[in-house]
Amino acid sequence: METGFDRATALALLQKYNKEPFHIRHALTVEGVLRWFAEKKGYGNDVDFWGLCGLLHDVDFEKYPEQHCQKAPELLAEIGASPEAVRAVCSHGYGICSDVEPVHEMEKILFAADELTGLIGAAVKMRPSKSVQDLEVSSLKKKFKDKKFAAGCSRDVIRTGAERMGVPLETLMEETILAMRSCEDGVNAELAALCPEA
Repeated sequence: METGFDRATALALLQKYNKEPFHIRHALTVEGVLRWFAEKKGYGNDVDFWGLCGLLHDVDFEKYPEQHCQKAPELLAEIGASPEAVRAVCSHGYGICSDVEPVHEMEKILFAADELTGLIGAAVKMRPSKSVQDLEVSSLKKKFKDKKFAAGCSRDVIRTGAERMGVPLETLMEETILAMRSCEDGVNAELAALCPEA
């Protein structure tokens, strides 16, 4: 599958509409997580497609929060994004701010992992190491059950995501932690380069 653009173009578009280091970090993290899942699920030829859709999934969120997933096609058109890439980006907001249902395996993973990376990221901030490398599933499950912790991360979306993927919630948590471990160093290094003030 083709996106219609390369990573440098995607990054430039991301930075055009996103200035907050928090949002840039989230974009880079979801990109890395999607790349990990592409390899794991046997989509080696589509690693770039998965990753780039992950990188731009929230392209419109910072500047147009009220039009999230509605504004994205217009912004993605600026870089000649393929219909498949636009569809994938919009599908992660299904049932919340989009009526594009996640059907392809990558879309289902993006839907599930997007919200979960946010919860994991919040859990990591509380750890002395500030790293996902020593975060265990048991610890994440406790945070998941605590509704006051990272209240903005929808548990229902994460549960629905696991169901759509056809895996137990615990498996989704375990795999997303592994995916985030695989890209953490790269994300930290790139964020430092893109947002020196962060």
